[in-house]
Amino acid sequence: MTEPRVLIVEDDPELQEVLCRGLREEGFQAEAAISGTALFERIEHAAPDALVIDIGLPDADGRDLCQALRARGVRAPVLFLTARDALVDRLAGFDAGGDDYLTKPFAFAELLARLRALLRRAGADGALEAAGLRLDPVSHSVGSGDDAAQLTPTEFRLLGRLLLRPGEAVRRRELVRAAWPHGARVRDNTIDAYIARLRRKLRDLPSAPEITTVHGVGYRIG
Repeated sequence: MTEPRVLIVEDDPELQEVLCRGLREEGFQAEAAISGTALFERIEHAAPDALVIDIGLPDADGRDLCQALRARGVRAPVLFLTARDALVDRLAGFDAGGDDYLTKPFAFAELLARLRALLRRAGADGALEAAGLRLDPVSHSVGSGDDAAQLTPTEFRLLGRLLLRPGEAVRRRELVRAAWPHGARVRDNTIDAYIARLRRKLRDLPSAPEITTVHGVGYRIG
């Protein structure tokens, strides 16, 4: 199996070295870039399997870089690093197309676990196919046959969690962990509202499976 290639975009040389060394010891091909400019120079040569991007770079906001990468068709999952822990900052990271968020200081073991989870979810081309649906992380859409519907980032993550186990009930707390930043307080009626929106969008797709309520537990699809 080919070693996953991870590109670390971090301007702190000590942290950059620690992450590269640690990931290489864990079987990754780890490379580093110190700025947004250096990131795009490396992307031109070969796209990585995943990126770890510091939001506070000297020449750009990491979230702007993520949006630019998505616009160029880069599907690799993005794990943001930041010293900002405010909810609004975390949500902005997800809205920019990021896949996960880690606040400094952090334990290397947590970064490693999150990175491996992102790579497992991404698969070979970043898309998830299950229950007759295809989730496209580049366009943030769900497709069935020749039809597709656009999803918000939160809708995308909720549907992605349901499609990881088609036919199985997914508990509400698991949906919260998958779709909202760590530590976010999400009311049951907020989850219900998002599920209702997903149901409406899936009804417009031919042959799309239904999301059903599992009373006292959560939801399932298929």
